[in-house]
Amino acid sequence: MAITIIQIQRWTKMLLGKSVEHVHQGEGKVYSKDEIKGYYNDLTEKVTIDKSLLYSDKLPLIKQLDGQYIYFPVAIFQYALGCYDLWLIEKDEVYKKKFIQCALWTLDKQDEKGRWDNFSHVYKNAPYGAMAQGEGASVLLRAYALTGNVSYREAAQKAVDFMLQGIEKGGTTEYADGKIVFREYTNQPIVLNGWIFAWWGLYDYVLSTNDKDRYKSLLKKSLDSLVKSLPIFKNNYWSLYDYDRKLTSPFYHNLHIAQMKVMYDLTGKEIFKEYANRWQKQQRNVFCKSLAFLIKAIQKIKE
Repeated sequence: MAITIIQIQRWTKMLLGKSVEHVHQGEGKVYSKDEIKGYYNDLTEKVTIDKSLLYSDKLPLIKQLDGQYIYFPVAIFQYALGCYDLWLIEKDEVYKKKFIQCALWTLDKQDEKGRWDNFSHVYKNAPYGAMAQGEGASVLLRAYALTGNVSYREAAQKAVDFMLQGIEKGGTTEYADGKIVFREYTNQPIVLNGWIFAWWGLYDYVLSTNDKDRYKSLLKKSLDSLVKSLPIFKNNYWSLYDYDRKLTSPFYHNLHIAQMKVMYDLTGKEIFKEYANRWQKQQRNVFCKSLAFLIKAIQKIKE
C-alpha cells in the first residue's frame, strides 16, 4: 500500500511534537492515591496545544486516513481529563466548563450496555476496548466528584462492568491461564499502555466506591497479571508495544516510562520502578534511541 499524504503529515506532526495525539504525556501532576483527584497521566497538553476549542462549543475531532473527521471517544476522554487537571491547577472556570461539556458527551454517547463505540471506523466487528471503557469511567467519576450527580457514578459502573466482561461474552477482558488482561483491542495483540489506562479506570472505581470485594479483587488480580507479563514488553534496548513485540515509537516509549513511574507510586511494587529506570536509561542512550528510531521507521513503512 502506498504511503498517503495524510500519513506523512501525521508522522511529521508526531515527530515535531505538534500532533494532539502524540503530545508529551508524563506523570500526572495532581493525582492522589487516596481520592479521586487529578489523572495519573499528564494530558494537559492535549488541551493547551490548541486552546481555540476551549472557547467554542466544539469537541476534539480526529482526522482519519481517508481525510474524514470523526468523534473518537478516547480522544474526547483524554481531552476531558486534561481539562480537569488544568482546572485543579489553575482554577480557571473555562477548563471546568469544558470538562463538564465532555463529561455530558461521555454520558450521552454511552449505550444501554455501558459501552462506547471506539473502533468501528476501523474494526467493524470489534468496536469496543478496555482502554476506552476505563478512560470513560475515569471521566465520569471525576464528573461525579465535581457535581455530586449520581448519574455519572452509575454510568461509570456500567462502563466498568462491561469492561470486565469476558471477550467471549462480548466484553473487553481476557480471562485465561490464570491471568486477567484488559484488552485495548479485542481483535489485536495485547497492548501495554492500553492495559494500564484500563486498569486506572478500575482503580478509580474502587477508589470512588471504597469497594473492598469483587472490583478490588479483580483490580489486584489484573495487577498481578500485569507484573507477570511485563517481560514480554522489553528487549535489550527499548520497550515493546504489544504481545506481538512491535517496537514502540519514541512517544510510546516515553509514555511507558511515565506509566511505570505512576504504577510504582500507586502500588509500591518495585518491578515498576525497575522498568521505569531501565527504559529511561535506554531513552537517554544515543545508540539505543537511534536504533529504536530506525527500526520503528522501517516497521511503519512496512505497515
